[in-house]
Amino acid sequence: MSASVSTSFSTPPPPIVLVFAGTDPTGGAGLQADILTLASLGCHPLSVVTAVTVQDTVGVDDFFPMEAEWIADQARSVLEDMPVAAIKIGMIGSVEAVAAIAEVVSDYPDIPLVLDPVLTSGRGDPLANEALMSALIDLLLPQTTVLTPNSIEARRLAEEEEEDTEADSEATLELADCARRLIDLGCEFVLITGAHEQGAQVVNTLYNTRGVVHRQNWERLPGSYHGSGCTLAAALAGFLALGQDVAEAAKEAQAYTWQTLKHAYRPGMGQFIPDRMYWVHGDDEEA
Repeated sequence: MSASVSTSFSTPPPPIVLVFAGTDPTGGAGLQADILTLASLGCHPLSVVTAVTVQDTVGVDDFFPMEAEWIADQARSVLEDMPVAAIKIGMIGSVEAVAAIAEVVSDYPDIPLVLDPVLTSGRGDPLANEALMSALIDLLLPQTTVLTPNSIEARRLAEEEEEDTEADSEATLELADCARRLIDLGCEFVLITGAHEQGAQVVNTLYNTRGVVHRQNWERLPGSYHGSGCTLAAALAGFLALGQDVAEAAKEAQAYTWQTLKHAYRPGMGQFIPDRMYWVHGDDEEA
């Protein structure tokens, strides 16, 4: 008779984070970047594929959106099986997928949700049309805990709702006004990153209904990076899953992301890839 094997384990699982994103065969951005980031922070990533991309470190050549039903089924299968502590949404791919994801997350209103509004690739390849942006605004923003746009994405989303006003067509929206509009649309916090703005430093600002929560300045590093936004949003979701509040999680996520960019490498002919496992190499100095 064979010895019986116990199936009970005393070790609790690490914090579990569910990620909706498109694949990236380079590992620089998308689902692969989210998995690396969350694993680096000690979280267990669950991955729902929303689209399959054809890309390299230079740019995106094409993408194939997954069917909405497949996206919803992937998500529900793991949500009904494991305790998810945070949700992160990246590239979606279609209006139908936005609707499917919105329906799924509406059943879990107590789980913090980080939305990274991926509208273009780092090269500027379009990944979201006007209809998809409208769906994001109508269906996902009201369920979002933290929205993490860069300054270009923040203006595009804010102006999407005000595109018929003459004032907006004549002047560039201030980022504080963008944040106010996006919060008015339903999200609790907006973390706008400033790498695309002018200045010797990159200024990232977290807003809520009362205005500025905190503003952090970071040394502007040379080079162009593939997946920096994915890294920041995934790290923020990870720190929320680890039990931090939004303000502290945003600070920790920025510090982690800055270190990954400082230690970035260039394996191909295009952009640098953040080193999400930089601490493995023995250089874990604080920002």
